[in-house]
Amino acid sequence: MHFSWFHYLVPSLHSIPDAVLTAAFCTMLIVVLSIIAYFSAGTPEQALIPAPGASIRSFFELVVEGFSGFVESVMGKGHENIIPIIGSLFIYILLNNFLGLFPGFTPATENFNTTLACGLFVFLLYNYFGVKENGISYFKHFLGPILWLAPLMLPIEIVSHLVRPMSLGLRLFGNMTGDHTVLAIFLNLIPIGVPIIFYVLGMFVCFVQAFVFSLLSMVYVSLATAHDH
Repeated sequence: MHFSWFHYLVPSLHSIPDAVLTAAFCTMLIVVLSIIAYFSAGTPEQALIPAPGASIRSFFELVVEGFSGFVESVMGKGHENIIPIIGSLFIYILLNNFLGLFPGFTPATENFNTTLACGLFVFLLYNYFGVKENGISYFKHFLGPILWLAPLMLPIEIVSHLVRPMSLGLRLFGNMTGDHTVLAIFLNLIPIGVPIIFYVLGMFVCFVQAFVFSLLSMVYVSLATAHDH
């Protein structure tokens, strides 16, 4: 049994898997950060004026503006309602990935159940927005551009959509498991000096995987909400 800070500090949690505890911890951390951001923004009138100098509020403003610009560059204008959802998903995955760099923590993203659940959430998300934006005509694109090709295109489209949550989950699970495994091996072999290189690379991989997951999620939503269906 590997060492776990959760089980060490709270022995009564021993029966709960590490991945579940890490997922719950990251969720609570996001809630706390959200509360801090909410109160640091002040009143709606104060929130319209940029914070002077460096502060907690200016940090959150920088994060929100940067992510908003990223969403707009990928999806275009008019998708402000998707920013909180994709932003929360990005932060949740990023926090889990980063926790895996610290000994004693098993990130939820190293558990395929968690990554598959994130993939299924994205699957439901983009189909929901597709139906909301286009109505029943959203399902027309499953039939392809030519009517007589519909019997061929329908099963292909259905399979391609059903594979998406699996591919999202497998990509995130495989990359994070591999990254943290390599880091653990070098920590055991050469605990001083050399692991710093792999910590830097690991941080880069953690960010990239959260970025790619969020990017693909936005692409799926964009395709589902396009009006050429």
